[in-house]
Amino acid sequence: MTRRDHLRGLLAAHVPGDAVEEGHLGRMRDLLGVDGDPFARDHWSPGHFTASSFVLSPTRDALLLILHSKLGRWLQPGGHVDPHDEDIFAAARREVEEEVGLTALPFAFGPAVFDVDVHVIPTLRGQPAHRHFDVRFAFVAPSLTATAGSDALDARWVALDAVEGLETDESVLRAVRKLRLLV
Repeated sequence: MTRRDHLRGLLAAHVPGDAVEEGHLGRMRDLLGVDGDPFARDHWSPGHFTASSFVLSPTRDALLLILHSKLGRWLQPGGHVDPHDEDIFAAARREVEEEVGLTALPFAFGPAVFDVDVHVIPTLRGQPAHRHFDVRFAFVAPSLTATAGSDALDARWVALDAVEGLETDESVLRAVRKLRLLV
């Protein structure tokens, strides 16, 4: 099965949590139908897929966030889908390992998409402005051990009800509201 077919199946099964996410989901389905490789980081128009992870503490009352080195905000671990990533799951798991050192994480709600988000990436280092079509998964960490790695200036466990007090963005806050309903 191709990465495109795998993601198509995951998105077909995903039920959005609100109208905002429903709009993102529709845009993702459209991106799967374009020419070229929508997973490639140089697929600029309208953008490309990325993968990220909302990692819950073992007791599911806190979230592991990183202080993103380029954006200066507290975000979930995540990033680009690399050519060697077998599927979007592999990309999400690799990014968690690279950014916070955690491996072999079980899914919090089964092997399914937790959330989707489309956001603009501004012009940076010669790359044109484009969109990240972020496919998000939820995992549960076996312990509170985590270390900031690539793209992370810091890594911190934050109580779900305290995330709003951090320098973050609405896409993270929307996902946290969703998590609070599920845990």
